[in-house]
Amino acid sequence: MSIREQRPAILGGTPTFPEGPPHWPLTDAEIQQALEASFQTGTWGVYCGPKHEELEHLLQSHFHTQAAYTCASGTLAVEVALRTVGVTAGDEVILAGYEYEPNFLTIHHLGATPVLVDIQQENAVLNIEKMVDSLSPRTKAILATHLHGGLVDMPKLKQIATTHRIPLIEDFCQAVGGQIDGKPCGSFGDLSVLSFGGSKSLSAGRGGGILVSNSEYVQRCKLILNRGVQQWACLSELQAAVLIPQLQKLAQRTRTRWQAVQRLRDLLQNLLGLKMFEYRPHDLPAFYKVGFWFDETQFGLTRSQFLKAARAEGIALSEGFRALHIGRSPKRYRSQHPLTIVEKASDSIVILHHPILLADNPTLQKVAQALERIYDYRDEIQATL
Repeated sequence: MSIREQRPAILGGTPTFPEGPPHWPLTDAEIQQALEASFQTGTWGVYCGPKHEELEHLLQSHFHTQAAYTCASGTLAVEVALRTVGVTAGDEVILAGYEYEPNFLTIHHLGATPVLVDIQQENAVLNIEKMVDSLSPRTKAILATHLHGGLVDMPKLKQIATTHRIPLIEDFCQAVGGQIDGKPCGSFGDLSVLSFGGSKSLSAGRGGGILVSNSEYVQRCKLILNRGVQQWACLSELQAAVLIPQLQKLAQRTRTRWQAVQRLRDLLQNLLGLKMFEYRPHDLPAFYKVGFWFDETQFGLTRSQFLKAARAEGIALSEGFRALHIGRSPKRYRSQHPLTIVEKASDSIVILHHPILLADNPTLQKVAQALERIYDYRDEIQATL
C-alpha cells in the first residue's frame, strides 16, 4: 500500500512523521565548540565581550550597512528603530494590515497611529501603490515587513520613501538571508531589524538586531541603546557566540530552503485549494515560514480541519496572522482603503515552519503525499471532525 493510499493519521492511520516536525535549532558541533570555547576562555560572562563585538562587525559586513547593534529581541529592535527616526505621540506610521501584531502595538506604545495598508494578492506583503495613497503630512515612518517568504519590492519602496523624505524601516525578521535584486534583505531600510528568537533561522533563543544604513541615524540609535556607559538589553556573550557559526552557514542554508520550496511547489501544484505564494524570478526568498493561500471551498475542509489533520501527520503547519484591524476600534488605526486582501489573508493563509526545508527530497515528497492523502479523505475527515 502506498503512503497516499493509507488512512490519514487523524482517522487512525500511522502518522507520516511519528516523531513530529524536525527539532530546531539543529544539533551543531560548531555551536557546541563555540560554547565550550567561551567557557574555556572565561569570556562567557563578560558584558559586550569579544564575540559580541565580532558578531556586530559580521552583521555590518554581511548586510552591507554602516552600523549593526544587537539587542534583547526583534520587537525591541522595532521600537528602537522607530524612536531613532523620531516617532512620537501624534505621528503616523504606515504598515501592512496583515502584520506581526507586536509591530502594531509598538507603534501604539509610542503614542503614534498605525496606518494600515492592504497587501498584494500574490505574496501577502505591503501593496506599495495603496501605501502611496495613505501618506499624509503626519507620516513619520514606513515599516515594511517581509513575511512567509514574500518580499516587499524594496527598491521601489525606497525610491518613494526617499522622494517623500520619509524614513524607511525594513523588518526582515522572517527574511534573513534573502536577496532582492541581488542585494541582501536588511540593506534597504534607513534602519532594518532582525530577530534571533528560538525558532528563527538565526537562533540564539532570544535576541534581535538593528542595522543602520543611513549615517544620520548611526549615533542616535547607539545612544538610545545606551544608558551612560552601559548598553541595556544587549545580547549575552554566549548568545553572540552561537550566532556566529550560524551566520557563516546562512547563505548555503537559505539556498537549500529555497530549493526545497521550489520542490514542494512542484509536488503540490495539482493539489486543489492549496496555492503557494508567488515569488519574483530575480529574487532569492528566505523562509522562516512558507506561505500558502488555503481555499476551503476547493479543498473541501475548513482551514482549522485541514491544519488539525496536517499536524496529526507531524507536519508543522499553522494559521497565519490575524488582520490587525479585526476586533479593534477604528480609533486605534487609520486606513485609507478597504483592507480586502488583508481580510482574505486573515481567513485563509497557512504557513509551514522552516526546519523541514533542510530535509532531503524523499522527506519533502512524504510531506506532499501526506497533504494529498488528507485531500483524498476530506469527506471522511469532514464528517469525523
